Amino acid sequence: MGEPGFFVTGDRARGRSWCLRRVGMSAGWLLLEDGREVTVGRGFGVTYQLVSKICPLMISRNHCVLKQNPEGQWTIMDNKSLNGVWLNRARLEPLRVYSIHQGDYIQLGVPLENKENAEYEYEVTEEDWETIYPCLSPKNDQMIEKNKELRTKRKFSLDQLGGPGAEGPSNLKSKINKVSCESSQSVKSQGKGEVASTPSENLDPKLTALEPSTKTTGAPIYPGFPIVTEVHHEQKASNSSASQRSLQMFKVTMSRILRLKIQMQEKHEAVMNVKKQTQKGNSKKIVRMEQELQDLQSQLCAEQAQQQARVEQLEKTFQEEEQHLQGLEIAQGEEDLKQQLAQALQEHWALMEELNRSKKDFEAIIQAKNKELEQTKEEKEKVQAQKEEVLSHMNDVLENELQCIICSEYFIEAVTLNCAHSFCSYCINEWMKRKIECPICRKDIESKTYSLVLDNCINKMVNNLSSEVKERRIVLIRERKAKRLF
Repeated sequence: MGEPGFFVTGDRARGRSWCLRRVGMSAGWLLLEDGREVTVGRGFGVTYQLVSKICPLMISRNHCVLKQNPEGQWTIMDNKSLNGVWLNRARLEPLRVYSIHQGDYIQLGVPLENKENAEYEYEVTEEDWETIYPCLSPKNDQMIEKNKELRTKRKFSLDQLGGPGAEGPSNLKSKINKVSCESSQSVKSQGKGEVASTPSENLDPKLTALEPSTKTTGAPIYPGFPIVTEVHHEQKASNSSASQRSLQMFKVTMSRILRLKIQMQEKHEAVMNVKKQTQKGNSKKIVRMEQELQDLQSQLCAEQAQQQARVEQLEKTFQEEEQHLQGLEIAQGEEDLKQQLAQALQEHWALMEELNRSKKDFEAIIQAKNKELEQTKEEKEKVQAQKEEVLSHMNDVLENELQCIICSEYFIEAVTLNCAHSFCSYCINEWMKRKIECPICRKDIESKTYSLVLDNCINKMVNNLSSEVKERRIVLIRERKAKRLF
């Protein structure tokens, strides 16, 4: 990581600033400058370039965007990244803006296999500038300028070494001796047959992400390739022929880059050996070998650019396959909905048929009940007719047999004479005031007997008659009791 001195300003040195503090590390922090949009990704046109040394495809070219809203609140947006942006352990929807606050947890990408945490994890914080400054990550444009300066200085040193006419032989010889001494120390420290570490330090920083994880003498292992297949598996991409060809070309290009890097290191070691062996030396041979070394480095850069294009093409293929899978899932969902709808319709029709059958059963039950009601009604009418007939007969009996011949009313306190004829008690007493003989048979009245049976029978029969007859009988009883008192 380069020196972050270019961030220092007079105001920031005395104030506080927002940043994304990388979890568990005191370097690689991302500064959030007020009023500026901050973009993060592995591409060249972003504010901070994140190139994963473990999985090149983990971070997309333009992974996410951080900017302030009109109220000054910082926000984050997932710019359709392949492996997503996570805020407080929840994945964000692409192209949707979310507000972030102090203490929020931001994760770029997903954890690798057999690892709990992702490679790029940050915490939103506001710290003093003196605390943030030593830990800041350099911006992408500053790294590009620095790499250009390094390449310019290296080219300038080669031009000075290759131009014998510009300097005298003594100066050229002293420079060669100086370079030979420095290179001999580095070669001596590495040991015979090992590759020096100096060329890798002078290479483009982007090339370091493609170094293999094993020694050059062993079988090369590419950490990025298994993770690519893992991400491909997580996205449920199909094993189409295009993806297979892209992966095969990716492996071939990685092997070619490794061979070029080994050749470049061997060439650089040969140059150092020649410089060490030739004190008076053939400067043209040294310049020629330096030129060959530079050509190999240019070829390696071209291979890297080609590899970057292949990676982008592979990412594009994965995205297309993911969209295709999403389309298949949507179509499958529609088919499932159609099947569910058809099943629901079948259940509806079955329910309607069952309801129709129940309706028919209820109609049959209602018809049977109506018949029963009609039969009951007829029977009731018959009973009513019989009752009326009985009442009529009873009225006839009452009128003919249970009426007093003197008052022509139903017996009230019936009295039976010695001749077996019955009369009302009040009526026979009034009659005996004039004559002491039976009004019917003209026999002398010798005895009178109250007939409780006739009274009870008449009272029960009157209770079944109309209300008028009942009221009339009550009135007569009251009048006769009143007359008896007087």
